Amino acid sequence: MGIKLKSLIICFLVYVFALAISILICSNIALNQWITVLIAHIIATAIIFIASSLFKNSSFYDPFWSIAPIPIVIYISFWPDSENLDYEKVFLFLIPILYWSIRLTYNWARRWEGLYDEDFRYEDLKELKFSSLIDFFGIHLYPTLQVNLSLLPIYYGLSASTNPSSYWLYLASFYTIMAVSLELISDNQLWRFKKNKDNENKFINTGLWAYSRHPNYLGEVLFWWGIFFMMLAVDISYWYLFICPLSMNLMFTLITCKMMDNRSLIKRNGYKDYMDKTNQLLIFPKKRL
Repeated sequence: MGIKLKSLIICFLVYVFALAISILICSNIALNQWITVLIAHIIATAIIFIASSLFKNSSFYDPFWSIAPIPIVIYISFWPDSENLDYEKVFLFLIPILYWSIRLTYNWARRWEGLYDEDFRYEDLKELKFSSLIDFFGIHLYPTLQVNLSLLPIYYGLSASTNPSSYWLYLASFYTIMAVSLELISDNQLWRFKKNKDNENKFINTGLWAYSRHPNYLGEVLFWWGIFFMMLAVDISYWYLFICPLSMNLMFTLITCKMMDNRSLIKRNGYKDYMDKTNQLLIFPKKRL
């Protein structure tokens, strides 16, 4: 059995254990459904953090971003607070979310080399003072809270609201599927580029990457807006929840993309010129300087 396969099996078993323990602890909590979800989400994160610490690799947490939403959305969908189970509405929400989760988790699994392979961003953060606190609060807990906040519209669309489906929901669901497809195409282009050994220490500037420095992150951001749009199509009275996808949008724009760009500026010749001519997220023709 190879190192990568062993690492994936260990990761899988830890995730199953984290899910089981969080459900066991929260099964008898008599609180608002979303508060219960939040508590379970944090408990599972703490267990993943312990595993990350034991294996000295915070990339152990990476698939949690795309895996944790699945039990959350299933719980919200089939055990709604309103007790109004609308299968059509559930279907329109679940299809794009499952598509996103499976695609993103697969993309992580094919890239991750195993327990020795840790994201450079985590390595950089751990070099700062109070590295243990940064590891827990910055690398593990913050993304969990960000995902939890960004999933909140699902609670209001599927669990709190009793409004039926509409043509707007079909449109919003299709939009969300297209956002995930954009992410899929971008990541596949990047994967093929990196598989070519001649491209080592080079950056991709072909395909969608010729018009956006991070088209994969654009697809991710649009996906979270899609969740909000699906909720809005069900009940427009919760319009103020735009803060949920906006916070995710700002995280990618101000933190994630910036860290990736700074890394490429140091490691890859010509990236500065590419960066000056190419938009960060939005897909547009190259800028004229």
